[in-house]
Amino acid sequence: MERENAWKKYDKKALKELEALSVRYRNFLDNGKTERECADLAVELAKKNGYVSLEEAIKAGEKLKPGAKLWSAPMGKAIMLFIIGKEPMENGINIVGAHIDSPRIDVKQNPLYEDSDLVYLDTHYYGGIKKYQWVTLPLAIHGVVVKKDGTKINVVIGEDDKDPVLCISDLLIHLSQEQMQKKAAEVIGGEELNLIIGGRPLADTEEKEAAKANILGIIKEKYDFEEEDLLSAELEIVPAGRARDMGLDRSMILGYGHDDRVCAFAEMEAIFAMKGTPRRTVCCLFADKEEIGSVGATGMQAKYFENAFAELMALTGDYCDLKLRRGLANSKMLSCDVSAGYDPNFASAFERKNAAFLGRGVCFNKYTGSRGKGGSNDANAEYMAEVRKIMDDAKVNFQTAELGRVDLGGGGTIAYICALYCMNVIDSGVAVLSMHAPWEIISKADLYEAMRGYKAFLENA
Repeated sequence: MERENAWKKYDKKALKELEALSVRYRNFLDNGKTERECADLAVELAKKNGYVSLEEAIKAGEKLKPGAKLWSAPMGKAIMLFIIGKEPMENGINIVGAHIDSPRIDVKQNPLYEDSDLVYLDTHYYGGIKKYQWVTLPLAIHGVVVKKDGTKINVVIGEDDKDPVLCISDLLIHLSQEQMQKKAAEVIGGEELNLIIGGRPLADTEEKEAAKANILGIIKEKYDFEEEDLLSAELEIVPAGRARDMGLDRSMILGYGHDDRVCAFAEMEAIFAMKGTPRRTVCCLFADKEEIGSVGATGMQAKYFENAFAELMALTGDYCDLKLRRGLANSKMLSCDVSAGYDPNFASAFERKNAAFLGRGVCFNKYTGSRGKGGSNDANAEYMAEVRKIMDDAKVNFQTAELGRVDLGGGGTIAYICALYCMNVIDSGVAVLSMHAPWEIISKADLYEAMRGYKAFLENA
């Protein structure tokens, strides 16, 4: 059963809302190219929408009342937004959760070197990428350098029109006979993703590596840190440039990091759009490290969400360990992550009846996983029926899909981790073309329907 394209139903009011949402989203993408930047943007927006810090509320020790709005940003790389509901949290809460890390290339801890009068940064790619897609592109560096005294220096190079950009080179076609015989996974090796950042030696110097010395001088003058400070830096290499409207009809957006910032942005807009005090407490969650297995202190496998849940129960005067366990098990969640959009250019990779199409609305994946559903959450039929009713009652365009042909591949999300609490979880997201490429493609209609769907879920689940 094919679903109707959402564009067919929009009146002038809906189109105006859709375009305004798309403008805000492009701005979010442009200013949130790392998980830290996304978290900072979310905190800034939360404060403007009347949210207060959970940590400050804990220190104040005052009992929270229904309608209270709180935010928490674990290590500045993940985000949780809460609105306290009328019912006790023991009854469960409604959660929309996405991740804000994206495939990229990271700078190593000892990265800087000179070779043949060119200066490079050595790198280590992050997440699942096709390495050959990252060469000969204009690239930017985003991140932080932290000195031993704790001084944190924010670094952004390559985004301002006056900035230089950076690049990873490729072998010219004239000398590529051997390279062109390699498998795609081997055309560019991980250790060949070396970023060119300079090539001008200092004049009148006895320095053996004069070009590197020149770069270090520029870094010292502009950012005031030394080469040794790169030992405690987190610098991410991302495509340089802004997200753009795509298509002569401006129906799509081309940008870096749709996976999974499109879902994160949609759920954030959804919780900000809520009016009044919800029946159940609601949560908008941004996790880190999903692209490498949801590990580490800011990945979904960490306990910050469970800890925040416990703190909120205590601040509402209703905490004990048993009630915490009940509250988590009684919660309902949409694991908001992107799905593979059907691409006619590569039709053989999909099973058309169970594929997500651009423009047909927010997508639900009952299960993800690989081949025999390995690593899948696989939501139950009862919960799927409940979510369908919420979407239909709110007149949200939605579709269902699998992540490609059964024996071909698959993927995972944070759904299975949250399901460990015995809560109902299902994957829900936006269809993407060229997923995990430096530049990905989404439909504005799917962004709009995702926001509407997430709002309906938070209010009615």
